[in-house]
Amino acid sequence: MKFTKPLFSLLGLAILMLGACKKEVKSRPVEFTETTYTNLGPYDNTGRPVDLLHDNISDTMKNFIAALLPEGIDLTKTHPEFFSSSAIADIAVKQTSDVYVTFVHERAGFDNALAFYTYPTTQPPTSAKDIKNIVYFFPHVGGVSPLIEGDKVKIGSFSPGTSIGFVLMQKAFDTTTTLLNNNAVHFCSNDVLNPEVDPAKKKHAVIINFAAENKVLVGFEDQDRTLPGTDNDFNDVIIYCTINPV
Repeated sequence: MKFTKPLFSLLGLAILMLGACKKEVKSRPVEFTETTYTNLGPYDNTGRPVDLLHDNISDTMKNFIAALLPEGIDLTKTHPEFFSSSAIADIAVKQTSDVYVTFVHERAGFDNALAFYTYPTTQPPTSAKDIKNIVYFFPHVGGVSPLIEGDKVKIGSFSPGTSIGFVLMQKAFDTTTTLLNNNAVHFCSNDVLNPEVDPAKKKHAVIINFAAENKVLVGFEDQDRTLPGTDNDFNDVIIYCTINPV
């Protein structure tokens, strides 16, 4: 069959349009439809927890963070070793322990929240369906966050065989209503729960050993890592945990 030129052109255009519709999927929304959400405790109208403890954040630690995680500098390029390890930022409780989280630093432009979830250490989550409860402990930890460096909360007492994961809830705190949005985008310390398709871009929490004070820092990235404007600096929220065996 011989096509006329106009018909051939239309067919070619249709093929091009079909190809354009088959763009590579870089991220898929992760829905936590079977998860309940609770607050660790009351907070004021700025989102700062009412019952706070406090640690001193040394100048040594501040200088360490400033040098290692400068604003806007891609950590995947300056320290690729943080991304080559399969280790995640979750806490595996070995004996009955009280667990505390200390806020160290934030450079986020969003009004984020920070929360935790638990799961049996021997049964790590494979999908959002495995996360039964998420507990907010720092309701407002970005943007115009009211937190002060060193603010600290006890997130609970945990039994052996329990693992604790962390989740940064992007833009979850409403500064007008002071309410938390459970439908905010979740960026979890368990890579498998994050929206990016490429395994190399799923990590949103890096583990940083601060040997000078025998602490392990956790730095979070609060944007989808497939987006062109994401800086991958992993300094949007920085915390460390303290575990005290009971």
